[in-house]
Amino acid sequence: MRTSTISLRRARPADADRIADLFDETWREAYRGIIPGVALERMISQRSSQWWLGAAQRNRPLVVVDTGEAVVGYAVYGPARGRLLRAAGEIDELYIRPDHQGLGLGRRLFRAIRNDLADHGLADAGVWALEENARALSFYAGLGGVEAARSVDRIAGAVLPKIGFRFG
Repeated sequence: MRTSTISLRRARPADADRIADLFDETWREAYRGIIPGVALERMISQRSSQWWLGAAQRNRPLVVVDTGEAVVGYAVYGPARGRLLRAAGEIDELYIRPDHQGLGLGRRLFRAIRNDLADHGLADAGVWALEENARALSFYAGLGGVEAARSVDRIAGAVLPKIGFRFG
């Protein structure tokens, strides 16, 4: 029998290429048909390895889900970037590679983030999800998120409604 060790850890500069590939795969899967095609391609191309190298060195935590063989998930979070969610902390991004979804890794990553935020005095947290991203809406509602706000993102002329969830 083969066992795997899954670790959640801060991203390192050496992870930049793997996170860029993960971003490309997860965003294509999550947003194809939601974000206009050309805009989605542009957004993906802007998140190169160099961009992720810088992100790993910024003040906002960037954590990865590492199987030892591959980075299969990542999240970015920290103090809330706005007031609309009425939460002290915010999860900016949380993605798990499509072939690793449904294994509990997203829940595990989410709980670890919530614990880290609480350890830093940010007891309540919020997260945004595009209204057309049914998988994300179901994920956050299943974790106990309460709809706290609605807003829109404007991308390439498209108006994309989004829902903000709060976790207290």
